[in-house]
Amino acid sequence: MYSVETDSDVYKTLLESTKAIPWRIDWKTMTFSYIGPQIESLLGWKQDSWGGVNDWVERMHPDDRAYVVEFCVSQSRAGVDHEADYRALTRNGEYVWIRDVVHVVRKDGEVEALVGFMFDISERKKTEEHLLRLQKQLEEYSFQDGLTGIANRRMFDTVLEREWSSAQRSGAPLSVIVLDIDYFKQYNDHYGHIKGDECLRRVARTLSLAANRPRDFIARIGGEEFVWLLPETDAESARLVANKCLHLIRQQQIPHEFSAVSPQLSLSLGVGTTHATQHTTALVFVEQVDKLLYQAKRNGRMRAAFADFRD
Repeated sequence: MYSVETDSDVYKTLLESTKAIPWRIDWKTMTFSYIGPQIESLLGWKQDSWGGVNDWVERMHPDDRAYVVEFCVSQSRAGVDHEADYRALTRNGEYVWIRDVVHVVRKDGEVEALVGFMFDISERKKTEEHLLRLQKQLEEYSFQDGLTGIANRRMFDTVLEREWSSAQRSGAPLSVIVLDIDYFKQYNDHYGHIKGDECLRRVARTLSLAANRPRDFIARIGGEEFVWLLPETDAESARLVANKCLHLIRQQQIPHEFSAVSPQLSLSLGVGTTHATQHTTALVFVEQVDKLLYQAKRNGRMRAAFADFRD
């Protein structure tokens, strides 16, 4: 004798054999008319504990609750199928990422019910978060000098463009200091590249101490070449920063027996100030300051050359 199985029994068996959790909410009463037994294995809450919408809301992470509820209610009222991601509370106090895919059932133009599936997307979210962390790391690395940890040339170019535009709008002065280590090739040749790398790191740390304000910006733009970007800084203030750089490096007393100008490591600096206008560019300005650096070198190194450029 054969047993007769109704269509609804077949559908129920199919629904309850999937990993997705089926559910149905009666719109008028806002109660669950059905939720799959899989909910207990996922969240720990018994199937019969899902009485109404409040149970769903209360078992949602507080940070997700307001947005998700407002979004789902507004979409449902409009008769629009939708989906939402949120963190659902488990019975043991942990959270699981859920994606709710919702279909709005209408009858005679009115919303009658909501039916949908809950999917466990925790692993997907972990993967997404991991990829975001990796992307952030890569972005940081792409703008960071790998040896010294300060900004690199790429980051300097980005910040320079931003500050140049800001200076054009505000009319405030903008100063740049280009500096490098005197006779660094001789330092590397005689002390070795490992000592040379440590020297660059030490110089970068020391120069960073010369920062006066949050927007002061330093980057390594070449082998032993560094650059200071000083927004809203006039020529006299830039001179003070340059002298502070020279003083801080002298204080370090890093031996350099093979320098032609000093038994300790020293710097040469080009220091320029301008008022950004439409008649010149940031690149031209930096090139002018770079020429000042070479002027300081021609004048004997271990010093700074200054200029206030005005159109």
